[in-house]
Amino acid sequence: MRYLGIEPVRPKVAVFDFTGCEGCELQLVNKEDTLGPFLQSIEIVRFREASSAQGEDYEVAIVDGAISRADEVERLKRIRERAKVLVALGSCACFGGVARLKNAYDLAEANREVYGDKPKETQAARPVKDFVAVDLAIPGCPVSKEEVERVVRHVALGVPFQSTVYPVCVDCKQRFVGCLMERGHLCLGAITRGGCEAPCPAGGLGCWGCRGPAPEANLKEFLALARERGFADREIDERLGFFGGFEELRCA
Repeated sequence: MRYLGIEPVRPKVAVFDFTGCEGCELQLVNKEDTLGPFLQSIEIVRFREASSAQGEDYEVAIVDGAISRADEVERLKRIRERAKVLVALGSCACFGGVARLKNAYDLAEANREVYGDKPKETQAARPVKDFVAVDLAIPGCPVSKEEVERVVRHVALGVPFQSTVYPVCVDCKQRFVGCLMERGHLCLGAITRGGCEAPCPAGGLGCWGCRGPAPEANLKEFLALARERGFADREIDERLGFFGGFEELRCA
């Protein structure tokens, strides 16, 4: 599709899934009102959820899911070698996500409990960045389709892209959503990166931090505030550790 007589560059894109539910991939084909222009701006050479194409000639690799097996590590490295740009898609790819909850258990024992005498090869779930260089990261569970579209415009057309720097609390104020902490609900919105439009707080559920920490998030002050409002350390710790996005902040 030409614009002002200029044929835009359509990057060749491949989408790969690792350990996860693949819900972030489904987000890419949701939102029908922009699906047409979205697909016209890229050339999909591999995307199991939406296409039968099995091409290997890609420039942009979009990786969904955590890495939790040795063969996934090797596959990821091969993908990185082929791709000019690698995008980590969703909380699992960015932080380890929900899959990393298994890391708290004895994996060998859990494997025997589930699979009996036919155990499966497994290891601790870890984010993509632990194994290869990541050029762009789009956190969220699931990701925001609008944010993915901004990244595509950035890659295909050179439109500047910058991740949001404000916390989810700003999204709540823009939606006229009252503070859930003041209503007795534990909410990580004050320290979580915004840009999601706060669907969880808007639905009456405190933020679980799926987008990771906002820049300059004051974890120490948040912990003091949460304890002051009566939340137990165990509950706070479970919330912070659910998606893995706050792991580095907690260890700092």
